[in-house]
Order: sequence, then structure tokens, then C-alpha cells
Amino acid sequence: MLKEFKEFALKGNVVDMAVGIIIGGGFGALVNSLVTDMLMPPLGLLLKGVDFSNLFFVLRDGAQPGPYLALAEAKRAGAVTLNYGLFFNAVIGFLIMAFAVYLLVRAVNRLRTPKASAAPASAPVTTKECPFCCSTVPLKAVRCPNCTSQL
Repeated sequence: MLKEFKEFALKGNVVDMAVGIIIGGGFGALVNSLVTDMLMPPLGLLLKGVDFSNLFFVLRDGAQPGPYLALAEAKRAGAVTLNYGLFFNAVIGFLIMAFAVYLLVRAVNRLRTPKASAAPASAPVTTKECPFCCSTVPLKAVRCPNCTSQL
């Protein structure tokens, strides 16, 4: 059993997947910082100073009743909140990450597919399609072998 596990763990696919997961975790933190620290502040300024991370709806007041000016204040008071601003940040982060992964996969696929250097010579046409049953018949046929129609 230990030998089988060693073979499984040292396969190229498993190691590649582990590297991908580690890099993906770092990439996720990078995208999260990009969204939170770089994109949301200017977007908030454009929308008259709205801080998306502080957009929330109070479902139940905490020990100290609201109104709460910030999400951290509501959390300290023990309020139950619906944090739609944090969700909005996460959605934007996901979209940016998905777009970056799309661009990466697209670039890798372009590198993998061989480019056709010369157009292949076309083979001589030896068949035609029956206009009645749409089956393939020899070019010299005068009657379709499938539907017996006159060609």
C-alpha cells in the first residue's frame, strides 16, 4: 500500500497539480489585493465615496443598537449583518481571476497547437451527396444505392 501511494504521489500529474494549487493560492491573494486595494478605492470615489467593504444590511441589532457607520462597528456590537459589499468585492475578484486564467489558458493553447506551415493538397473528389437522402454516393453513380433515387 505504501508503494502504491508513493507511485501515486510522485506521478507528474499530482506534482503539477500541487504546484498549480500553491501558485493559485498566491495568485488569489494577489487578485484579492488588486481588487481591495487598487480597484475599489477609485471605483468608490467615482460613486461618490462609497466604500464597498462597508456596505451591509443589519438583520438584527447587537448589544448596542445601531445605526452602525461601519461594518467593524456592527461586528463589535454583535450585530447580525448581511455583508453585500464584501460579496461585491469577491465577485469582482472572481471575475478578474477568471479573466486572467482565461488569458493564460488561451496563450498556452496557442503555444500547443501546431501552426499549419503549408496548405495540404486537396484530394480529388470521388463522392457526392444524394439530394434526396443526403447519403454519400460515388461520383459516377447515376442512382442512389440507399434511396434508389435517380441522380
